[in-house]
Amino acid sequence: MLALPGPSGVAFLPAPLSTQQSVPFRHRMRGETTLWNPGCDHAGIATQVVVEKKLWKERGLNRHQLGREAFLQEVWKWKAEKGDRIYHQLKKLGSSLDWDRACFTMDPKLSATVTEAFVRLHEEGVIYRSTRLVNWSCTLNSAISDIEVDKKELTGRTLLSVPGYKEKVEFGVLVSFAYKVQGSDSDEEVVVATTRIETMLGDVAVAVHPKDPRYQHLKGKSVVHPFLSRSLPIVFDDFVDMEFGTGAVKITPAHDQNDYEVGQRHRLEAISIMDSKGALVNVPPPFLGLPRFEARKAVLAALKEQGLFRGIKDNPMVVPLCNRSKDVVEPLLRPQWYVRCGEMAQAASAAVTRGDLRILPEAHQRTWHSWMDNIRDWCISRQLWWGHRIPAYFITVHDPAVPPGEDPDGRYWVSGRTEAEAREKAAREFGVSPDKISLQQDEDVLDTWFSSGLFPFSIFGWPNQSEDLSVFYPGTLLETGHDILFFWVARMVMLGLKLTEKLPFREVYLHAIVRDAHGRKMSKSLGNVIDPLDVIHGVSLQGLHDQLLNSNLDPSEVEKAKEGQRADFPAGIPECGTDALRFGLCAYTSQGRDINLDVNRILGYRHFCNKLWNATKFALRGLGKGFVPSPTSKPEGHESLVDRWIRSRLAEAVRLSNEGFQAYDFPAVTTAQYSFWLYELCDVYLECLKPVLNGVDQVAADCARQTLYTCLDVGLRLLSPFMPFVTEELFQRLPRRTPNAPASLCVTPYPEPSECSWKDPEAEAALELALSITRAVRSLRADYNLTRTRPDCFLEVADEATGALASAVSAYVQTLASAGVVAVLALGAPAPQGCAVAVASDRCSIHLQLQGLVDPARELGKLQAKRSEAQRQAQRLQERRAASGYSAKVPLEVQEADEVKLQQTEAELRKVDEAIALFQKML
Repeated sequence: MLALPGPSGVAFLPAPLSTQQSVPFRHRMRGETTLWNPGCDHAGIATQVVVEKKLWKERGLNRHQLGREAFLQEVWKWKAEKGDRIYHQLKKLGSSLDWDRACFTMDPKLSATVTEAFVRLHEEGVIYRSTRLVNWSCTLNSAISDIEVDKKELTGRTLLSVPGYKEKVEFGVLVSFAYKVQGSDSDEEVVVATTRIETMLGDVAVAVHPKDPRYQHLKGKSVVHPFLSRSLPIVFDDFVDMEFGTGAVKITPAHDQNDYEVGQRHRLEAISIMDSKGALVNVPPPFLGLPRFEARKAVLAALKEQGLFRGIKDNPMVVPLCNRSKDVVEPLLRPQWYVRCGEMAQAASAAVTRGDLRILPEAHQRTWHSWMDNIRDWCISRQLWWGHRIPAYFITVHDPAVPPGEDPDGRYWVSGRTEAEAREKAAREFGVSPDKISLQQDEDVLDTWFSSGLFPFSIFGWPNQSEDLSVFYPGTLLETGHDILFFWVARMVMLGLKLTEKLPFREVYLHAIVRDAHGRKMSKSLGNVIDPLDVIHGVSLQGLHDQLLNSNLDPSEVEKAKEGQRADFPAGIPECGTDALRFGLCAYTSQGRDINLDVNRILGYRHFCNKLWNATKFALRGLGKGFVPSPTSKPEGHESLVDRWIRSRLAEAVRLSNEGFQAYDFPAVTTAQYSFWLYELCDVYLECLKPVLNGVDQVAADCARQTLYTCLDVGLRLLSPFMPFVTEELFQRLPRRTPNAPASLCVTPYPEPSECSWKDPEAEAALELALSITRAVRSLRADYNLTRTRPDCFLEVADEATGALASAVSAYVQTLASAGVVAVLALGAPAPQGCAVAVASDRCSIHLQLQGLVDPARELGKLQAKRSEAQRQAQRLQERRAASGYSAKVPLEVQEADEVKLQQTEAELRKVDEAIALFQKML
């Protein structure tokens, strides 16, 4: 399953753009029936906000001026223009989705599933109507879900911009004020504190802890509200923290979740003092009608005027912000539709406990159980126009015997697949004829997550039985971000179990979240959003700026975003290509960690693509025009040591790739394939092959060509799930083993360990010695600047077995190290004079002939100067570390860095001294 994107246009660079593509690609190559179904959700709030901004910007109209039907036509028009952008991105990325099955949550088939699910759950009592506190956005005039609330942490007094207010609003302060105790002769008062002083107009009580000795004498007493004609009872409740402030807390049940629960326990009235726009209601003048944050200033001034203000101080706090409108979220009491989640959550939790549902990485299982164990009922109403209109109707019965109903009373609500069905149900409920029933459909729409939660079976037309539903449901794997484990994954599992009695999938792989190179979340307003198409094709800095001008950002946000783009992409984004992007994101995707994406690293994988291309072109020239591959990849029996070695390393790459895929450890897969192609095939095998292909031993050359073909064939198949384009292009240039071989790489069998059982420890040990010797020789050549000569190399071995092994690989060392003669010294025999020495292993040392290749006197002069500089640097470091107060005053990380520098300098000195001694012997 594809994590549902919204239709709002550009996708950022999430890991699934590559990991999701590689998994079905491999399963398809393995010959398994594989469906990867594309789909988009309608992103209710996000889409409506975008279209509303567009309307206002272009025509100066809001949705209410336009009307519901006309506005919805505008949204559909916008969806038609912009909604397929993410599909375009996915196609450019080579995603192997079944595009004929592309669906949209507002399509008729999926909408029918949504209606059916709502009606069934409502009839069972799982969906019900209730008045409760919700997250309310006054700007959107709608309830919003928890995932749409950003939590802005403040350390103290902070001025924030709030939509609809010209001046910034003060947050991060705690205001203290006094309530006078009713009937007190001594003018006794109770001091409370709040960060939202305007809500005191909705206070209905003051709470203290039952064990607080300061307030025991006030049991049964009340305090007087200074602005309202009511007294507030003092209630005793365990939720109060005696140590915080004065130990007394104001209670506003209609505007705070904790207060609401206190109110329920003590049967307190919940008085709403704000309307849906955030203006004050149910309060006296001069507060009546004031916007909530204007009322904040007015209440504070009135308290001061009455002498009840007791102080204000900085207070660290978290301000909830609507991530769509940037408005401050207000808890408001509203009648809404809810889903009872308790039993469904228990079933979802038990599925993971039993192992029926596997969540990876397993660390997220703990989060899963925590959420399921502490779940609350789910508010599914949204006060929007774009979305699935709730198929519920308020009933009016035209019969004097039936009293009129009220909104929160669930008995006066009926659901139906059609209005006619709803009318029949209502008539049966109230025992009247259908003609005495009037229905008014709920204006609200369903939370987008409700329809998204039905996606695994709505795409196959549930509840109608079909071959697709029986074959493809339940699915196998869901891959998505860990940030929506609860909001989407849990809802799919709960609704799947409830409505179909089946889990919607067996495995959930939670990938990392892609952040920018600085670890920040990608945001249009920060200018750090990376469109995958820009990475594929490249884009100039001006091109990035132009994209901002065509977005819905406010002008002030555009300038901020431009600054971010200038800082992160001063030269724009270089062209990297699709394959480099896919491979790079998979290489980044370490389980359980977020990704700080650096485009330069993706560019590095473009160079890897170039290496693949050039290596394959060279290999094809080596195979020759008349080359015919063997019918199978089995060794012929005449393979050389290096042929056996590369087969063994290829077998290891195949093993690691398959194990990595099974564990969803994508970096392990990409590392294995990158290392094989770059460090083993290109750097070693192709170099060792050059003298063989140009030599006179035809049998050895033929064996080498068959091995080389096997490396290309298997290596390209291994890489194809990550790099489909370059591998397909190169694969098409290879001859086929049999006439009926698959025409395309994407339907060629994925390499399995059983096919590549060529592990050869003996060959690997031999080539490891050759490579150790090569590295040592290259290091000495670099030390003595022997870049244009081929110095002779003498190998001193510890025993005959090592000597035999060294002799067997000497030709490879000669090729790889660009050495002259490579000779193994007899046991105990001295090396020639004038050789530099290095250690290849505990059983083999290298003597590299320098005599006649360098000028000893000149080299000694250079070395003496180098030695003097190293001695001065070492002395400076020693004096610095010995200085008074060094250990106490200098930061620990600086001390550690100084120690490392000193060790490196001392090692360099020892190396220089050895070289000086060598050259002195050569004079």
